[in-house]
Amino acid sequence: MRVIPLGTSSGKPTLKRNVSALAVSRDTEWFLFDCGEGTQTQVARVGLSPTRLDAVFITHLHGDHLYGLPGMLSTMGLDQRSRDLVIVGPRGLKEYLDTLARLRTMFVSYGLDVRELDAADEVTTVHETADCVVKTRALDHRLFALGYRLEEKPRPGRFDLDAAMRLGVPEGPLFGKLQSGEAVVLDNGKTVTPDQVLGQPRRGKVVAYCLDTRPCAGATDLGNGVDLLIHEATYTEDLRAEAGQWGHSTAADAARTAREASARRLLITHFSSRFPDVTPLLDEAHRIFPDTVAAEDLVSIQV
Repeated sequence: MRVIPLGTSSGKPTLKRNVSALAVSRDTEWFLFDCGEGTQTQVARVGLSPTRLDAVFITHLHGDHLYGLPGMLSTMGLDQRSRDLVIVGPRGLKEYLDTLARLRTMFVSYGLDVRELDAADEVTTVHETADCVVKTRALDHRLFALGYRLEEKPRPGRFDLDAAMRLGVPEGPLFGKLQSGEAVVLDNGKTVTPDQVLGQPRRGKVVAYCLDTRPCAGATDLGNGVDLLIHEATYTEDLRAEAGQWGHSTAADAARTAREASARRLLITHFSSRFPDVTPLLDEAHRIFPDTVAAEDLVSIQV
């Protein structure tokens, strides 16, 4: 699993940072969290295939998290996408997209499965694929906002080659079937089951995405035990009053959330344009949660 920040600036783009968007990429699919203006260009720059995009998750309806979505959807229409696309976000998102379609300013030739929420007081599942589950919970911003948690489903245990050979399983396709959880029958009629050659199931990777928000229980719940917590850090502590006024967090707030949630790592993002150098934000977070990284546009992080 790779996390790829596509935009790390809050409110407006800068010469070095695009506005909010982030991709989580796996071998067979990827997911987009927020879609500020210019996101489709960033997607092209990192080489992600729009045809493999499985779902889009919008945190809230402020433009710096949303204005890139109509262009992204239209481009996929021009590129002849045929597979339906899931879009999750707050109530009002469908009306926004329907209005653009009615005005004929957005061209979409494939199905959109728009799933809206206007409340999420508990962690709730909103999307599931063969390998992943995405959950949501409300955050604390100036308007209704959602955070998200992406969990890989448990992976099969490691394949014990010696055990398979002892049981008489020949090298080849049967190995793959056992690894995928399927029992096999050998030429001598003997059945070998996956539990005979696989170790204990392995926990999948988990990431949480919490933008835009004041410190809140929702972010802590979503970040509980994650491998990587992606949390906004718009301001430093000396601007705490401004953070509270505009519904944002300081870098110290993000670090405290990571610590309270027992996250393994913290990725801070959504930096105010008044910080062309994010070192003060990173230093502030490090003092509370040492395993913190500052997001950079288009620089991927292995989870």
